[in-house]
Amino acid sequence: MLSVAKEHLLERADTPDEKARVEKYVTVHGQELSPTNYAVCQADLLIKNDRQATVYLGNSLIPHEPYSRESGDQWPETKWRFHRMLSNPPFGVTWGGKDGYEKEARKLAKTRYQAGMPRVNDGALLFLQTMLAKMAPPETGGSRIAVIFNGSPLSNGDCGSGESEIRRWILENDWLDAIVMLPDQLFYNTGIFTYVWLLRNDKPASHYGRVMLIDARQQFEKEPKSFGNKRHRITDAHRAWIEERYRDGWAKGYADEQVKVFPREDFAYHKVSVVFWQTDEHDQPAIVTEPYEKAFTAANVKKEQDFHESDLSFRVRVKTDGQEKTVGFTVKSEDNAARKFKEAMSGADETLAVEWTHRRYVQDDEYIPHGEDIAAFLKREIAKPIIRWEETKKDGKTVLGYEILPNKYFYRYQPPTPAKDLLAEFWRLEKEAEKMLEGLAK
Repeated sequence: MLSVAKEHLLERADTPDEKARVEKYVTVHGQELSPTNYAVCQADLLIKNDRQATVYLGNSLIPHEPYSRESGDQWPETKWRFHRMLSNPPFGVTWGGKDGYEKEARKLAKTRYQAGMPRVNDGALLFLQTMLAKMAPPETGGSRIAVIFNGSPLSNGDCGSGESEIRRWILENDWLDAIVMLPDQLFYNTGIFTYVWLLRNDKPASHYGRVMLIDARQQFEKEPKSFGNKRHRITDAHRAWIEERYRDGWAKGYADEQVKVFPREDFAYHKVSVVFWQTDEHDQPAIVTEPYEKAFTAANVKKEQDFHESDLSFRVRVKTDGQEKTVGFTVKSEDNAARKFKEAMSGADETLAVEWTHRRYVQDDEYIPHGEDIAAFLKREIAKPIIRWEETKKDGKTVLGYEILPNKYFYRYQPPTPAKDLLAEFWRLEKEAEKMLEGLAK
């Protein structure tokens, strides 16, 4: 990737002087974990006679300790900063557990990975944080990053999770510039859709606080011959289309079927835990009878009375003097719940089972776009009597979740096939089947 990037710059240089400047000022630095890929990379650099390039073998996601069995990051952000960075990290690779390197990676939890740690079965966002940590300051030219991911880093992780917190950190620092949705079947070993994240810490004023999404899923041509899962390829014309849409989209500030620009706050949401009363098909309070799972005490009966504010009926199977029997009692909203409990349970030696009848409530999580009035949203969308609601908190503070769902913004409604056309196709196939059966009979 590095050598091809430099080669691309040399090809775009129009004069010998420009080519000389590329050779002088563009130096490539990299690191590769796989010994095989590392050997291929070194061979490529030797063939191109790029004496300024330096590529190390090792794991760029963990600190480099000279006496460790595994080499770590040999371009640490404490010593190195870069103006341009490219990466195509492996998709869905486990970094934790007995086969991973979680212990070593967590040594950087308070520095490089201070925004959060993703789930241990996908280290993609560790790669992104590693690159962000190595950005050159804007006063020295800033940095631009391009990284290819699958769909997981866009939305994996709930509100307050490591992944969501990493996305929040990136968006609130206004580093994400654009995401390009690529066609599927571009890679040899997977046919999934992939996404290019473009990040920078030197955004021009016209980009402040905004993120561009580009739908380039149709920008491909078929491969003459399949190579594993690779059946599509992007040509120079398709790359030029993407570049033009990116450039013109920011310059002209437009949005259409392939390009959309959003305020960064549009990717934030509130996760709200809400409890509300359920109603039946006649919009009357729903009543349910079920086993009582909590400890059956006077204090708990009082709590149920305070919460429901409606009649509660209990049927209790008890053992008294070695005999089993069932007692029942009802607690109304105005009753003394503790007295009712004691009267009903007087003389009982052991409580065997409790069943109660009460007004049914539902506890659910609602995901509400940032900027919406939460109370108004719940009233409008649930349309049931709300008991209480609470936003997600972390360390006592309200937390916003962040996710990026490009497919949602580029969704195109496809009307279903009319019923008459489906019926006509059914009868056509039916007649074909009858003719085939007739042929077999002969």
